[in-house]
Amino acid sequence: MELNNYIRDIQDFPKQGIIFKDITPLLSSPDATKYCLEILMNSLNNIKIDKVVGVESRGFFFATLLAQELNAGFVPVRKPNKLPFDTISSTYTLEYGTDTLEIHTDAIKKGDRVLIHDDVLATGGTASAVCDLVEQLGGEIVQCNFLMELSFLSGRDKISKYDIYAPLVY
Repeated sequence: MELNNYIRDIQDFPKQGIIFKDITPLLSSPDATKYCLEILMNSLNNIKIDKVVGVESRGFFFATLLAQELNAGFVPVRKPNKLPFDTISSTYTLEYGTDTLEIHTDAIKKGDRVLIHDDVLATGGTASAVCDLVEQLGGEIVQCNFLMELSFLSGRDKISKYDIYAPLVY
């Protein structure tokens, strides 16, 4: 199965000059979703994971599936004022602006082995901010994994000290 066939390019979204990688065709196909999950799981080689961190919002889709497969807890990282309990935050630069992410202060315990998942690695700002949040809480990042990487944006450079996996590279 060719996963690229399930990723749709949307021109000028969310703003002029951006080519958005739309994963909804992949999500609407049970076979493509299952295949993608298998590929992401294979990258972990039976590594022990305590928590899977999913990044708002498209990272939630596979992060919850990964957590279930790994028998691990799922931890959402969200935009400001979306989480109901005490949080810490990190602000970062996007390809098209800046944003802030938050995580609950009790979501990760010191020494938890953490898998971070998001749909795309672009400039690395989001991933770097999430890594910062996990490490502030004492988590050990086992892998940063993504559905796809936009290699021309060099986001890998910002998180190069971690194991990085993305089955689709553009």
